[in-house]
Amino acid sequence: MILCPMPRTILVVDDDPHIRQLLVFALTEAGLDTLEAEDGEAALAQAQAHRPDLIILDINMPRMDGIEVCRRLRGKGDPPILFLSSRDDEIDRILGIELGADDYVTKPFSPREVVARVMAILRRVSGRPPEVERAATTLKHGRLTLDPEGWQAQWPGVIVTLTVTEFGILRTLATMPSKVFRRDAIVARLRGPGFALTDRTIDSHIRNLRAKFAGLGAKDLIETRPGIGYRIGAWET
Repeated sequence: MILCPMPRTILVVDDDPHIRQLLVFALTEAGLDTLEAEDGEAALAQAQAHRPDLIILDINMPRMDGIEVCRRLRGKGDPPILFLSSRDDEIDRILGIELGADDYVTKPFSPREVVARVMAILRRVSGRPPEVERAATTLKHGRLTLDPEGWQAQWPGVIVTLTVTEFGILRTLATMPSKVFRRDAIVARLRGPGFALTDRTIDSHIRNLRAKFAGLGAKDLIETRPGIGYRIGAWET
């Protein structure tokens, strides 16, 4: 079992007490602090009161489902979110990613897998970029400025709120502006080779990035090379 080197608090949200107990035990064994919520309303209250470092969020819950919880959380801040889904449903998963979730796991799942996904997200949040990017404290490409230490993006003085995964994709593309990245190469740089994500998931994140910057005048933030992949757009400085 991989242990977390720094104190981190994980909010586990699921209406099934057995699943909560299973995840809390596994996370605690990995050295993580935990909070629990049995429904969406309790989750919002816990998130506001304790500001957890990451939220494990079930999609299908009574009263308020995980999609609505994620939407409300994204309106108030940017905590990393790992979705749990009881259905192997592409629409559920893609919708979750489009709302800003950083990853997902489909039930039934292995507690070890969930802990591994949580650790991977926490490592990204802690600001430990890949070796090739560690030398640069600030990345600049045209009018885009990225602060890897603060996980912050700016477009001519305007701070653009991005999820962890969105920032990671943009940083990957901006680090090598002349390179066209295949989707699997983007996944490998973000989470390690062999990580199971669909092409549509990467496309959803790219679509979100374009939408967030389009209102600021960055209509060609990311270029699509049909049949190949993506590269950062070219703009005047």
